[in-house]
Parts: sequence; C-alpha cells; structure tokens
Amino acid sequence: MTQTAHILLTGASRGIGKAVHEALGMAGARNIGHASTSRGDLIGADLSTPGAAADLWNDALERLHGRIDVLVNNAGIFEANPLDASDIQWLDGWERTMRINLTASAELSRYAVRHWQETGSGGRIVNVASRAAYRGDSPAHWHYAASKAGMVAMTKSIARGYGADGILAFAVCPGFTMTGMAEDYLASRGGERLLEDIPLGRVAETSEIADIVKFCALDAPPSMTGAVIDANGASFVR
Repeated sequence: MTQTAHILLTGASRGIGKAVHEALGMAGARNIGHASTSRGDLIGADLSTPGAAADLWNDALERLHGRIDVLVNNAGIFEANPLDASDIQWLDGWERTMRINLTASAELSRYAVRHWQETGSGGRIVNVASRAAYRGDSPAHWHYAASKAGMVAMTKSIARGYGADGILAFAVCPGFTMTGMAEDYLASRGGERLLEDIPLGRVAETSEIADIVKFCALDAPPSMTGAVIDANGASFVR
C-alpha cells in the first residue's frame, strides 16, 4: 500500500489479536483495535449483541476519518458446549459462538465490502480462522469448528465475488498458539502429550501468526486473494 493503511482489528486485547495490533502499529499502519469492553485506546463492543458490529464499524470509521482500508476479523471465543447439556443450554452455546465468531465477522465484512464499493478504493479482509475449520475439534466444540469453517467459506466467497472491485480476502488458520485460551486447552487435554501430534514439536507463537496476518493485510500480492494460510506446525497438512 502506498499510503498509510487504516485498519480495523477485532479482538485486539489479548493473544493473537494483541500481537497483531502491535505488529501493525510497528509497520506504520493506523490501527483501530476492538475489545469486548472499552480499555485504553480499544473500542469496546460486545459482539454477542445484535447491532454491536454496526456500532463498532461506524465508530472506527469516524475515528479513521471516513476511510478503512483493511478489516481484520480476529475476535472469537472457544467455549465448551457439552453434548449432554440441556437442549436450550446446548443451543444457546451454539448460537453464542456462531454470533461472535462468524456472524459478527460477516456483518463487518459486509460493511467493509459496501464501503469499498461506494468509495471505489478497494480493500482487504483478513479472517483469522483455525485449523479446526478443516480438521474439526473436540466433541464439545462442534460449534467452534463450524464457525471457523464458515469463516473460510466466507473468505473464498468474498474473494471470488469482489476481486474485480479490488477487494481482496485472505484467511489464516492457526493450530494451537500460545495464548491464554490455548494454554488452558493444552492443560485440559494432557499438555505435553498433545504436542506429540505436532511435528514441529511446539505450538505457534502469537508473533508468528501476527506476522502472517500483517503480510496479508499490507503486503500480500493481489493474486493471492482467496488464499487460506495454514500455521499449525504440520499437525494438519491439506
């Protein structure tokens, strides 16, 4: 990009999102971050609430003086949803994960595409999905895997549908990454034994995923649009 990129990044308060926020800032981008509640310079928005995505988009657009060049959909939750929960509890868990992980990302992507169509400027969407989109996840996380598979399909649809408008879309699919969320999950699934499934012998660092997201947001050539980039230490090879 020849001008300073204006970027909206969701889920910027911790883990991968925090590392991406820092990496984009160091690259010189003007980066508006989001968190579930306002903190510091991050915009607060509870993406489980209808209307929150629209408010977030409008707030970010105002702070960025009417121009957003890149949308990074990173916000997500990883909450267990046991099969033996009550019907209403299971459905509530399913819908909460879909609402935050997929629907809010779709809403923001729609606002971004419409914004770029109106301005004729083109733009980029980077969706942080997961290895689970292809490999699946645990019996208590059907909803998580389904939400991430939806993000990948949405990415490909946007890339195919709007490439002629200069609108590019990429997905990044990390495996286990050393975030608080991943650390808790590793511990619950046997810790070191789980690492035996990763040929690299370790989980990814947040800085590694941040470098990939930054590349897609700022530097990836247009012909890469629609690409899904795996970063899982060869624990799942497509």
